[in-house]
Amino acid sequence: MEYISTRNSSDHFSFKNVFLKGLADDGGLFVPKSNKPFSKEELSKLSSLKYNELAAEIIFPFIGDFMTKEKLSSLISKSYSNFRSEDVVKISDIGNLKVLELFHGPTLAFKDVAMQLIGNFYQFHLEKAEKKINIIVATSGDTGAAAIDALKGKSNLNVFVLHPHNKISPVQRRLMTIHEESNVYNIAIEGNFDDCQNLVKAMFNDQNFSNKINMSGVNSINWARIIAQAVYYFYAYFRIGNGQSLSFSVPTGNFGDIYAGYLAKKLGLPIDKLIVATNKNDILHRAISGGDYTQKKVEETNTPSMDIQIASNFERLLYDVKDCNSEATKNVMSKIKNNTYQIDNIDLDKIKKNFTSEMLNENETISIIKDIYEKNKVVVDPHTAVGIGAARKLGLEQNCVVLSTAHPCKFPKAIEEAISKTEKLPDSLKYVYDKEEKFKVLSNDINKVKDYVTNSI
Repeated sequence: MEYISTRNSSDHFSFKNVFLKGLADDGGLFVPKSNKPFSKEELSKLSSLKYNELAAEIIFPFIGDFMTKEKLSSLISKSYSNFRSEDVVKISDIGNLKVLELFHGPTLAFKDVAMQLIGNFYQFHLEKAEKKINIIVATSGDTGAAAIDALKGKSNLNVFVLHPHNKISPVQRRLMTIHEESNVYNIAIEGNFDDCQNLVKAMFNDQNFSNKINMSGVNSINWARIIAQAVYYFYAYFRIGNGQSLSFSVPTGNFGDIYAGYLAKKLGLPIDKLIVATNKNDILHRAISGGDYTQKKVEETNTPSMDIQIASNFERLLYDVKDCNSEATKNVMSKIKNNTYQIDNIDLDKIKKNFTSEMLNENETISIIKDIYEKNKVVVDPHTAVGIGAARKLGLEQNCVVLSTAHPCKFPKAIEEAISKTEKLPDSLKYVYDKEEKFKVLSNDINKVKDYVTNSI
């Protein structure tokens, strides 16, 4: 399969290029030159497969130039061997809603599903490579921990994680900062997640710097994450769908997880609506409901993984909406950079064919957690609560699957406020409270971050 950039469709790339680079040199995101949907007969054959088998069938067409199918299957089995769920994810019932639990990996968040596989992809590549790779990633709380767990101790690579200082939960931070492996570097940036993300993008776009350090990235813009996450949409549909279309409600910040659902739909999965569920940092809800894509000041909430105003993966959807016209996409991204972009009605109608959206404020999120606990004796994390609340407000609870993206123990403050109790860490992770943390606090200054990276490798 060949790939192109959303901002330049004339150059073609292999999956290996796409995986290792993460972001195109022109600042665009990589997308397949074309997608071949599964036929009804092929979907029928896929429907009976276990998760690992299903993952191999869905992922391999996208990476065939990188490794054999046998090797991919082996790496998938290795990647998910340490998950607490036998079939990687779980499906549970909360009232009349189906919930897809994605937090049974080593760092208690959906990011593990893709990141564990990506870690083994890097190891596979580095067995034959001569040059050390330096991975730099921004996190709003969960990506960093998942990346570190997947990459710690691996030879020939370093991982640098930028997180917003004092703006993630203590559990989220500790899952990143207690590791002692010499290839792990945690950087606390005095700013918000968008600042962290902009710093990483600036380093990618500085080709002299990124080439000098052999830089790579594992943020949700990396196409490998998108295809790994698309698998659980197929899995959920095959276990629940019964031949009818399903909607999915997805707590959404950077638009990566829900874009994976959109990819699944493009590959032929019978998905009705993809519900973009946001907190009060609601740029995506404003964009999808009325075309307003102006960035506002990021506000801290009890759902920190969605405290974002720059949804990087939205560019991939805009590229589709612009009929895969890279010049038109490039112009749109220039307007977004200048904070002057308004989605026109023609493009908005195209978006609404597949997406709808809703926003929950802080009080609504806490009320959902409380209501779910009182009626069902189930504790959900605040991000999952936003997904449930969005489906309810839109009246789309029937035939709907809510993605449960994190374990509630990672957000004790919100859970305590809602139900006057906290969820405990699984026994296998209680050690994080006993270890000393290690991270470097830096100002939101690209030169200081570059100097720190350069002096560390």
